[in-house]
Amino acid sequence: MSSALGTVADLPADYYDGLVSRNLLPLWPSLRSVLPYGNPARKTRPTLWRYADVRPNLLRAGELAPIEKAERRVLVLCNPGLGLENMQATPSIYIGLQLILPGETAPNHRHTPMAVRFVIEGQGGYTVVQGEKLPMEKGDLILTPPRLWHQHGHEGTEPVIWLDALDLPLIYGLEASYAIEGKVQTVTDPRNASTTRFRQGGIVPYASLSERRDDYPLLRFPWREVRATLTGLAGVTSKDASVHVAYVNPETGRECMATLGFSALMLRPGEELRLTRRSASSVFHVVEGTGTATVDGQAMAFGESDTFAAPTHAEIRLANGSGKTPAFVFIVDDAPMHRKLGFYEEFD
Repeated sequence: MSSALGTVADLPADYYDGLVSRNLLPLWPSLRSVLPYGNPARKTRPTLWRYADVRPNLLRAGELAPIEKAERRVLVLCNPGLGLENMQATPSIYIGLQLILPGETAPNHRHTPMAVRFVIEGQGGYTVVQGEKLPMEKGDLILTPPRLWHQHGHEGTEPVIWLDALDLPLIYGLEASYAIEGKVQTVTDPRNASTTRFRQGGIVPYASLSERRDDYPLLRFPWREVRATLTGLAGVTSKDASVHVAYVNPETGRECMATLGFSALMLRPGEELRLTRRSASSVFHVVEGTGTATVDGQAMAFGESDTFAAPTHAEIRLANGSGKTPAFVFIVDDAPMHRKLGFYEEFD
């Protein structure tokens, strides 16, 4: 089949103008732009955001924007290929870095996009989701599922900063994105009991075998346990396999959120790793260590707390910059959405 399709210039002007006046367009002149052969057309650029650049501007925002005026004090990581005004790290993933200062409370609300928090620095911060108080420590992953009430607070003495990841571009594109404000939540579970109930993989409360399964039984994944799991897994993983774990619903074993997936990767000292090329787009956040990411041939040197984005179908290589210590990376991807829509692919 020929790829040399007809153009608008081939059509009589009165015919084309008549279509436009009736809110119509011919498909064939634009068919290859929306349905190219071989590979998708991608605007997303491999992009690195250095924490050393973001952090001082975020702290400055703490001086310029009182929490009452900001509601959520966030700097958005915008991919230049997608247009800064669109606030997208990849076509389906929104990433922001949020600051809360001692004594502040970010008000209670709920919204249609799903969100997670991944803590970068500070102590004393917390999130309350549906009455469960979830403490924030470096590297913790905290879920705020769609339409569940959540608020943030700070009981410590130093700034707390975390990474927000949302499926906002998807929900906004569907014209379904909105939020509702609510009254301050009453904390009904001050001890974050779900983290205790589901502390160890493969072990769940006995009652859950006969009870109705919860869509979100575990809302906080402590980094100290994820890191320990990765370190232990490295000891039983062959040198030619990656040390990589997924965050899942402990009752079902499936992804813990419907549209975005979350995982953590350990790069052993001196390790160079070529990731499987996939249809999904990804955002990587460096929890510990230094190294180099090469995305579609573009090399980016990363350090602790840096964040970088990779487009769909990307060739990705990661290299630990240290021969003595491991590096740890937290990953957000849109593979769950691809799977549910039926077009998820792995290419090698």
